[in-house]
Amino acid sequence: MKHVLLPDAGQRSLPFFLAMEEYVAGKYDGEAFFVWRVAPTVIIGRNQVLENEVNMEYCRERGVDVVRRRSGGGCVYSDKGNIMVSYISRRGDVAEVFERYLSALTEALRSLGLPAERTGRNDVLVDGRKVSGNAFHMLPDRSIVHGTLLYSTDLEAMTEAIRPPVEKLQRHGVESVRQRVMNISELVESMDEPHEALRSVEALEKYLVGYFTDGEIALEDDDVVKINNMI
Repeated sequence: MKHVLLPDAGQRSLPFFLAMEEYVAGKYDGEAFFVWRVAPTVIIGRNQVLENEVNMEYCRERGVDVVRRRSGGGCVYSDKGNIMVSYISRRGDVAEVFERYLSALTEALRSLGLPAERTGRNDVLVDGRKVSGNAFHMLPDRSIVHGTLLYSTDLEAMTEAIRPPVEKLQRHGVESVRQRVMNISELVESMDEPHEALRSVEALEKYLVGYFTDGEIALEDDDVVKINNMI
């Protein structure tokens, strides 16, 4: 699997990275992988009703971007403490692609001493609380999985910005988003000798790239222009 690199480390919006996934999927064969982080943003699934899932008044007041993605799945809040992961592969059965990626992610977290486990179709839990949720987007001959990995996200802001239906929370036996999710940094505080990769969000990003990939795809300035034109 190849790590996709941008030509610079400039700040980019979430729509850019979603377009980058499709651009890479269309231009390169084989498996590709990259991680990214954005300023506070709510990402709503393809089929969700915006007014039912997002606290738009809060988002407007706090300058939180709201973006609809092409994949399904639930509503997500992201900020600089949340590692967004993009995995691009050959077209395949949804369950097969999720199995391949989420098994690898779970093992990566376990290799750092975290008691990670898969649950349902697209989540990863640690100590029974969600640290990663993922969604699937299928192209004519390629598959894209993109997901979250909560390291030090502002969970209070998450609770204010998104508001899943009560019945969804009840299915998970909780009363609020805050009860269901957890930052990896919360666990690090209780570990006697945490792995170096757990000491910062940047260190965890670097570890994931090394764990998943064995080479690079270096995008150039012209590629960035083409990606921006897709937005």
